[in-house]
Amino acid sequence: MYQIVKAEKLADKIFLMEIEAPRVARACQPGQFLIVKMDEVGERIPLTICDYNREKGTVTIVFQTVGASTEKMSWLREGDFFQDVTGPLGKASEWIEDDIEELKQKKILFVAGGVGTAPVYPQVKWLHEHGVAADVIVGAKNKELLILEKEMEAVAGNLYVTTDDGSYGRHGMVTAVIEELAAKGTKYDFCVAIGPMIMMKFVCLLTKKLEIPTIVSMNPIMVDGTGMCGACRLLVDGKVKFACVDGPEFDGHLVDFDQAMQRQQSYKTQEGRAMLKLQEGSTHHGGCGNCGGDR
Repeated sequence: MYQIVKAEKLADKIFLMEIEAPRVARACQPGQFLIVKMDEVGERIPLTICDYNREKGTVTIVFQTVGASTEKMSWLREGDFFQDVTGPLGKASEWIEDDIEELKQKKILFVAGGVGTAPVYPQVKWLHEHGVAADVIVGAKNKELLILEKEMEAVAGNLYVTTDDGSYGRHGMVTAVIEELAAKGTKYDFCVAIGPMIMMKFVCLLTKKLEIPTIVSMNPIMVDGTGMCGACRLLVDGKVKFACVDGPEFDGHLVDFDQAMQRQQSYKTQEGRAMLKLQEGSTHHGGCGNCGGDR
């Protein structure tokens, strides 16, 4: 059992939890993820590690409620437990193996969209702790959905905040900020973009045009997290890869985003049925004929 030592609501449908998981905390690196399971019959939920404290033996996760399982997870409070926390999984960010002095000479840009701010934070924090400055663009739909701004401000070289509706920071998409910086003559050696697939796709289209090598963290549906189930497969440079073991980070200019987004859509109906069953509780009688509630 893994105790939750902190539970906080960051924004509408976005939650942060700090969990006692000493083994994961000792071994994890920026870019990796873990899988949590609430109980014996619970769904395995993959989540990128937002932060870790090796001394306390804790890891921090941030998640958004998108289905029945994450909705139930949001009900957990400080002192509650997860039955299982498995990790660290996936490959760490490849640049953590680079020479630090060489990294210090590079101009690095991070682009975070929505909840993607959570996995960007530990990467920027790691660089900051090693004396490497990185610029960060954080985008959200509106001010109310902006998360970890103060934390990011403390570790970023320059922080640019933009909202789709203009309610805070700049008005517009993250790509507009990239174009603005490029127009001013700012040249980056590489970019890391993490967020919704549609955001990463358009960031990559732009950075390819600007000739900025770009890394993306892919977040397709995962089940076992070990490469056995094949649910998280995607095409990278025309070759089949599995996000859980080959990634989650890939060369964004080689990822087939259209195919990945199409695969994501195939799971939407099942998620919707599970959420309806949860919301209706004992009054749910399976009228859809598909979820089993009428049998």
